[in-house]
Amino acid sequence: MNLARLRFALRYLHRPPWDSGIVPPELRAYIASHPAGRALDLGCGTGTNVAALAQVGWQVTGVDFVPRAISLAKQKLRAADLTADLRVGDVTNLRGIAGPFELALDIGCFHGVEDKSAYLNELERLLAPAGDWLVYGFFKPASHPSGPGLDEADVGLILARGFGLITRTDGFDRRERPSAWFLFQRMK
Repeated sequence: MNLARLRFALRYLHRPPWDSGIVPPELRAYIASHPAGRALDLGCGTGTNVAALAQVGWQVTGVDFVPRAISLAKQKLRAADLTADLRVGDVTNLRGIAGPFELALDIGCFHGVEDKSAYLNELERLLAPAGDWLVYGFFKPASHPSGPGLDEADVGLILARGFGLITRTDGFDRRERPSAWFLFQRMK
């Protein structure tokens, strides 16, 4: 595990700042307007959104590279008497997971992935034709072009890989960084 991943994993010894325990309104709106199917939560953390999807009938697979996050997610689902397939794994290499999924959910994972092409390869393999990818991320500041975050080139890469942009809602995260919610659809 590299140093950045180790620091990230150590944040789960306490409650990490990104783990609000709140299902975002963007996911609630998606759930309300789409029939239940199979969903893949990439970077699922402690399973808040896995539980929200499972509660309304989705068959959910959640993946996170932090074992403690998956352990907490399993506890959360057991306490709510919900079932889901939760796995420790790398979102750039999801061997052992079979699609197709009608929804891929990513709240704050893609913007931190170094090998975005490998992530997109897995997404293409697992997402059903016309499947949706609901993703949230913050944008890199121009002063830190090599750190985590999205840039417009990443959006271009997604579009070039055969995903159509359905909606984009720009805003700011809690640290006042520019961010956006995207809903992409697999076109190929």
